[in-house]
Amino acid sequence: MSSYHEEQPTVFVLDFGAQYAQLIARRVREARVYSEIVPFDISAEEVSRRKPAAIILSGGPASVYAEGAPHMDPAVLELGIPILGFCYGIQEMALHLGGEIPKTDIGEYGFAELSVTATDSLLLDGVPVTSQCWMSHRDSVGTAPAGFSVTARTATTAIAAMEDPTRGLFATQFHPEVAHTEFGQHIIETFLHHIAGIPPVWTMVNIIDETVALVREQVGTDRVICGLSGGVDSSVVAALLHRAIGDQLTCVFVDHGMMRLDEAEQVVRTFRDQFHIDLIHVDAEDRYLELLAGVTDPERKRHIIGEEFWQVFFEEATKLEGVKWLAQGTLYPDVIESGNKTAAKIKSHHNLIPFPAGVHFDLIEPLKALFKDEVRAVGSELGLPDEIVHRQPFPGPGLAVRIIGDITREKLDTLRSADAIIREEIGAWDTERSVWQYFGVLPDIRSVGVMGDERTYGHPIIIRAVSSADAMTADWARLPHDLLAKMSNRIINEVEGINRVAYDITSKPPGTIEWE
Repeated sequence: MSSYHEEQPTVFVLDFGAQYAQLIARRVREARVYSEIVPFDISAEEVSRRKPAAIILSGGPASVYAEGAPHMDPAVLELGIPILGFCYGIQEMALHLGGEIPKTDIGEYGFAELSVTATDSLLLDGVPVTSQCWMSHRDSVGTAPAGFSVTARTATTAIAAMEDPTRGLFATQFHPEVAHTEFGQHIIETFLHHIAGIPPVWTMVNIIDETVALVREQVGTDRVICGLSGGVDSSVVAALLHRAIGDQLTCVFVDHGMMRLDEAEQVVRTFRDQFHIDLIHVDAEDRYLELLAGVTDPERKRHIIGEEFWQVFFEEATKLEGVKWLAQGTLYPDVIESGNKTAAKIKSHHNLIPFPAGVHFDLIEPLKALFKDEVRAVGSELGLPDEIVHRQPFPGPGLAVRIIGDITREKLDTLRSADAIIREEIGAWDTERSVWQYFGVLPDIRSVGVMGDERTYGHPIIIRAVSSADAMTADWARLPHDLLAKMSNRIINEVEGINRVAYDITSKPPGTIEWE
């Protein structure tokens, strides 16, 4: 089976272990060029065989002299492929090509003023004489290798950029990929489009067309089953596969009863009525409530819900004839985390499937080359409704882990109603989607209140709203007081059993986004 890079000009991002490798790959794709992250020690023979259109060397450890520092195959630099190095990448380039990198204790971190010193620089063409850049390094190149000209400097770093156009080698000590570098994306696009000559053809339409062709080639006339949750990834997988193979696809929606207000109905309406997908809707709420009765530990809840999902799913799957493939919403970051030797082992692969005895399907993963933002864009292009495409992160166990303590139907209905008010009000206010995530939590406590002339003893609802770029860190959202007051009044007046509303002002760290 063919793959993306055989059809598209591809840029390799050599990952030296920096936190920025994925960001570089995304910036390349924002320039409408396909990118792949590859290990730092990929051999020159492998690079030559796979024929990338260009290579970018990521940042990495503080110094090429650091103990256990990763090093590339120097022969890659001699292949004639345009190469751009960032931060550690400029040091790696200088090390292998005869430059000097003096060891120093003087680093440069944060904002710096970049001064362009060569007006004929190809890489910095269009960058003003002075601009802002982002530095994060200790050592830096002291003497450029033979053939290179120095094109920029800062007050601390004499060689902030260098280039050898004859060999197609370019490098910066600063980080063009971060938003703090004023002309960073311009520099990346100059390298890709003008120096490497790569056309900007990586578009959502092309992604869909190529994926459809790949799926048809892989599946042939076989049948495919897809576990549909209503989340972004599984929804885009379902819509994309239906575009590719039509009635050969069957989706199974296991409704565990832990979804937000009207979401189950929306899933059925979208995929059965709008897309006319063969959808099996399993209403398993009673089954789940029975299993969860009296369970308070959040990890135990997760285990029960996840295990039962696959139990129900495979019960339905084995009733179908001729199904060979199981579709999954694996994304490119999942692939990187599972297989890249330089990436931290952040989590186990979230899509590993526990096949029951005697049951097996081959896996098909049509999104495994895409980042999350690209998946959303594909979903929009396929015609999925905005509520699904821009659905906020939602835990697999759903409201079960936003209810602290045991799960009952009454608690689910209470939280669903309160959460719907929170999402409605913040959604109407936050038209620019500046808030990453917002939801309600139902804690396992009661408090005294007064409503009318009567004493009440009801539950509180906790509102959680955070701002974040990637959910690795998050800050509590500074919502207007009037908005908080409106939500509080509506929840108390409209949701039976609630007599108090609180707002969580904890950041991550030290807290987490979810409350479980």
